[in-house]
Amino acid sequence: MQEFEFLYNKPTGYIEPGNILEELNEGPHPKLFTPIKIRELELKNRVVVSPMCTYSSKEGYASDFHLTHYGSFVKSGAGLVVVEASAVTREQRISFSDLGIWSDDHIPNLKRIVDFAHKYDSKIGIQLSAAGRKASTLPPYVDNSEFSHKTVLEDDPSGNGWKVSGISPIAWNSSMVVPKEMTKDDIAELIDSFKKATIRSIEAGFDVICLHFAHGYLLSSALSPTSNKRTDDYGGSFEGRFKLAKDIILAVRSVWNGPLTVRISCDEYIEGGWTSDDSVRFSLEIEKLDVDLIECSSGGNSSAAKIKSFPLYQVPLAHHIKRSVSKLLVGAVGLINNAADAESVLQDNKADLILFGRGFLRNPFFTLELANQLNLKVEYPLQYDMERNLI
Repeated sequence: MQEFEFLYNKPTGYIEPGNILEELNEGPHPKLFTPIKIRELELKNRVVVSPMCTYSSKEGYASDFHLTHYGSFVKSGAGLVVVEASAVTREQRISFSDLGIWSDDHIPNLKRIVDFAHKYDSKIGIQLSAAGRKASTLPPYVDNSEFSHKTVLEDDPSGNGWKVSGISPIAWNSSMVVPKEMTKDDIAELIDSFKKATIRSIEAGFDVICLHFAHGYLLSSALSPTSNKRTDDYGGSFEGRFKLAKDIILAVRSVWNGPLTVRISCDEYIEGGWTSDDSVRFSLEIEKLDVDLIECSSGGNSSAAKIKSFPLYQVPLAHHIKRSVSKLLVGAVGLINNAADAESVLQDNKADLILFGRGFLRNPFFTLELANQLNLKVEYPLQYDMERNLI
């Protein structure tokens, strides 16, 4: 590869992908393409690639697919790219094909992705995850499976199932197994697994650590009174149900001084469940624990929830938190499909960053599309810049 290193050398005056070269319109400067700092880390714009499971791993290892998948987002100039939910233990995978970070052996393949991102001056994070009662399911593309609707049993002939454990012995739906309730020792091991996964993330060189407390997975189910029925100090009151989140954040912070983000489901959409007011209280608590950013998603913890999704439907949840916190940054996510909508969210101070998902799956160079929609000319990889006659 030595002879190709010149591709990464920056000519005089070269600007990294995603930075503004020229504004072609008059009026307010688009906030979506202004830098923002998370602690000491500066993102060149507020376009964030949301963590999205691809179910393309074998025994948790990142592959060439992941390198090219995330590499495309990096080359598009996104300010931050977040690698998909990565299981902190083998048993806490959503499916047998999840990405993992439970072993030191996973570090080198993840480091390849991180190193590539840094060559294009992109910041990159990783989402640490535990599936809980939603573990041991099939990926959505296997045998026409209905994602997260059926457990693969531990004695399944395929070998793709295992024993499921959760915060309480409550199944997500009638097609999934009742999980084994985690003991205090199990919880202590899980907390330590998050700490060890953070250390591995540091070894791989990630810029941001993201914790997955959303969508009904283990840490999300621990927060909700509908799924956490424990009678010890990890259940009952808000403080009890928050304790696991707090202990994990403290464990991660004991080894990580960089940007730390948390994704939650701000509303469970079910009577007696987790609400947006609970999310505000949660946000105020994690602000005290030195978390830097909260990503505001919703749903996923109850199979009985009826969710009406439409463009920007989750933005009010982000705004509710944004009005309540003092220093915690807020990320809006969910069916934000174009630059005008994203810009309006930022200009109206309803959030500080925008996390895009499906837009990048449809077009890996979605950052450039957003810039075009805002009538901006932004830098992109010099290898693709025909105006410079480099190719």
